[in-house]
Amino acid sequence: MDMSFSPADLAFRDEVRAFIAESYPAELKDKRKRSELSRDDFLRWHKVLHKKGWIVPSWPEEYGGAGWTITQRYIWNEECAAAETQPLLPFGLSMVGPVIYTFGNEEQKKKFLPRILSSEDWWCQGYSEPGAGSDLASLRTKAVRDGDHYIVNGAKTWTTLAQYADWMFCLVRTDPDVKAQEGISFLLIDMKTPGITVRPIITMDGSHEVNEVFLEDVKVPVDNLIGEENKGWTYAKFLLGNERSGIAGVARSKKAIERLRDLASSESIDGEPLINNEEFVRKISEVEIDLTALEVTELRTLASESRGKGPGPESSILKVKGTEIQQAITELTLEAMGNYAHVQVPLDGTSEGNEFVAGPEAGAGSAQTYFNVRKTSIFGGSNEIQHNIIAKMVLGL
Repeated sequence: MDMSFSPADLAFRDEVRAFIAESYPAELKDKRKRSELSRDDFLRWHKVLHKKGWIVPSWPEEYGGAGWTITQRYIWNEECAAAETQPLLPFGLSMVGPVIYTFGNEEQKKKFLPRILSSEDWWCQGYSEPGAGSDLASLRTKAVRDGDHYIVNGAKTWTTLAQYADWMFCLVRTDPDVKAQEGISFLLIDMKTPGITVRPIITMDGSHEVNEVFLEDVKVPVDNLIGEENKGWTYAKFLLGNERSGIAGVARSKKAIERLRDLASSESIDGEPLINNEEFVRKISEVEIDLTALEVTELRTLASESRGKGPGPESSILKVKGTEIQQAITELTLEAMGNYAHVQVPLDGTSEGNEFVAGPEAGAGSAQTYFNVRKTSIFGGSNEIQHNIIAKMVLGL
């Protein structure tokens, strides 16, 4: 695989760097923790990129894609990570958007895709349920056809940022009498519909990021069904392939390791810089080796996509190793910070945490980040489930 940059690629990289330096919202630069971000904060960078025409590099150009090559998309991810820009919300851009333009009808494409690009519609994911997380096929939320509507009853959980959402893409059971995977449909649900209740779940890092969503006699137009009834499992797997590829986070993990090495150079153990400690350096090096291998795997996956092949079971490899690496980096950061790896947890609904930080600034929120990142090996399909997929679909076991 030739990853040397052509003169055109280098010019593109310079253009990207200059654009980020000039256009990234200044108000986001000092917001280090997700818990500090408001709804508007999440969308500031999105709106800048939409105006530029760079909001969905991977979409087909006919639906608003930037028309970039695989190398340009790689450069873009690298430069955003290097500048530590706020990650874009994936729910509309890289999850339901591709489902709509791949499996939706023309009316659905015209209605939903422009509003995803502009951020007029904020989407959340209605997949996991109490008792049906990684075993998604056992979901129990029902949708019963009643004329031109479905009547939906059930509950979803761990629904990220549902407190802000305008729409939810939702898996529902439309036929209880067939094999579990064959009786599921994919619905688009307006979150303003009567009968929907969103209740917060406060996670162990003290943030309100996820929610429970209850649906009681919610009327959903049949026009909001994606594709065919009872074929939702196919669309769900397609979406999860895109999600798992994105979870890998290779470029941002490279930046995180760079910060970790800087931190180890400034922190000491027994009067010596931590970076001189052979055991600690060995741990960092092991993570870097894994990350290099993962980056090559990601590039092979991107190259396959450029030839028209969508994300397949190989995306499970990206998900497993990517999340393991993210967790290893946050654990090593805690180790480097020692007693300064304190938790900055808001004490009430208005506080932003400790006003004064003891120790190095790098310690602020490091434990909070560690706790939050523990979830990455669970969402998008737990890593245990991904191992099964890899064994069956990739290795043929």
